[in-house]
Amino acid sequence: MTEEAPVDPTSTDAWKALAGIADGFSPDLRGWFDADPDRASRYTFQAADLTVDLSKGLVTEEILGHLLQLAKDSGVAERYEAMISGEHINVTEDRAVLHTALRRPATGELTPAKPFVVDGEDVDVEVHKTLDKVFGFAEKVRSGAWTGVTGKRIETVVNIGIGGSDLGPVMVYEALKPYVQKGLEARFVSNIDPSDIYEKTADLDAETTLFIVASKTFGTLETLTNARLAREWLWKQLGDSGALDDSDEARNGAVAKHFVAVSTALDKVKAFGIDPENAFGFWDWVGGRYSVDSAIGTSVVIAIGPDNWTEFLNGFHAVDEHMRTTPLEENVPVLMGLLNVWYSNFLKAQSHAVLPYTQYLHRFPAYLQQLTMESNGKMVRWDGSPVTTDTGEIFWGEPGTNGQHAFYQLIHQGTRLIPADFIAVANPAHPLKDDTGDGAAVAPGQDVHALFMANFFAQTKALAFGKTADEVRAEGTKEAVVPARTFSGNRPTTSILAPELTPSVVGQLIALYEHIVFTEGTIWGIDSFDQWGVELGKQLALQIAPAVDGDASALESQDSSTKALIARYLELRK
Repeated sequence: MTEEAPVDPTSTDAWKALAGIADGFSPDLRGWFDADPDRASRYTFQAADLTVDLSKGLVTEEILGHLLQLAKDSGVAERYEAMISGEHINVTEDRAVLHTALRRPATGELTPAKPFVVDGEDVDVEVHKTLDKVFGFAEKVRSGAWTGVTGKRIETVVNIGIGGSDLGPVMVYEALKPYVQKGLEARFVSNIDPSDIYEKTADLDAETTLFIVASKTFGTLETLTNARLAREWLWKQLGDSGALDDSDEARNGAVAKHFVAVSTALDKVKAFGIDPENAFGFWDWVGGRYSVDSAIGTSVVIAIGPDNWTEFLNGFHAVDEHMRTTPLEENVPVLMGLLNVWYSNFLKAQSHAVLPYTQYLHRFPAYLQQLTMESNGKMVRWDGSPVTTDTGEIFWGEPGTNGQHAFYQLIHQGTRLIPADFIAVANPAHPLKDDTGDGAAVAPGQDVHALFMANFFAQTKALAFGKTADEVRAEGTKEAVVPARTFSGNRPTTSILAPELTPSVVGQLIALYEHIVFTEGTIWGIDSFDQWGVELGKQLALQIAPAVDGDASALESQDSSTKALIARYLELRK
């Protein structure tokens, strides 16, 4: 399928104006705040429950005006409308892009008056049919109505997937651990390294373990390899305990009670031994990295329950509606995406830090790595022409004060510009107090979350305003070390604050970044929804596998470096 050529952003007057500003740009956050007492309120916005402060970004009214014009010239709002309407904006795969349909409510004012039909399918009906099926199964497991082959209730759910079939579920599960039903646990296996599945199953009881194999095609190499290992583990454990004999009938019966699938390849699911009735499907208009709110999240639905999952979906939808209905000037995902373009393309930032000040979001940066870099790591535009700008950002980060004691030195005083998003919640899941204190820095009875949040506020303030040489000298510092203790400031940050880390807020955060990615991709003119870049390595791995297994002729066909490395591996393996 072909689509109208994207706008070349570098040809627009807005881009040229921004390039002119960037040439010799010298930000002055101290001066800007001093001159404008309303700066903080003017650059703080609300998206659902998220308060987003952009005031410590390297932005002025002039810069923002040109960025907003760039969004208009690039057709961000129009392309978003095309996406949610079901147009095939994923042009290289000729597909619609409808992850937003996964969280549309079944009933209510926001439901369209007429059926939402895309490619001959009523999307809303199909989505909620699958969701109801997942909810029904989850309730059976949670209530104990679904049991293992020996009649014991399920205590551990092991999700086997990779990429979007792992990163999303494990991140959401970790984020929402306070909502997990007592007596249930979820674990996640993704890496084909056998150590992963070994460690995840080593202390489990096969009689109380349920595996979810998540693979749309039921052919993903890593996932199916791990699924077979899990099946062998199940048979061995049940056999060793005397709960299973060696007959095919008994083995197949055990698989049917201890395995379900998230897949549309029902023939392959059945051949594996899983009852197709226990397979939950999704659609080709959902990319893996956008699929956590589909049946891919079944493991989390079981853990936290359908009611909490519904709240999770409602959080997504609230930000979808914000993106759809809010003018660009106040549209938080658009504004954040535009700032990222400003930093990447004009101020030459090479990476972007995401720093959650809540331990429950410790997997959020890893989740965003796939969402952002698999989406926008492209060198051709959606019409096949070469890009005219740098694209993509390198996302990374760690939670809270862990990062402060690791890489913050580089952000504060390094030579690289690293925009950073700080994420925090006002009310923690566990409001603990340090009743003893240390008599100095920490007073007895200290609210530990307040202490934690003091770090959150202090870091963005330090990055924005720094510390001048004169301020360092005024502390009595020796002149020889004044330069080392000076902070330049003008390091851009965005602060995102939520009331608490509810299922809704987690959904809001994911949708926020999905639409940031969309905004950037539209301006760069790239297809953010394909992922051909991950295919070549997979293909070569299958070609190289015989050589790694010791096939001499396959080894000889490799390049000299690969051949030498494999030969050395085989030597070491012996």
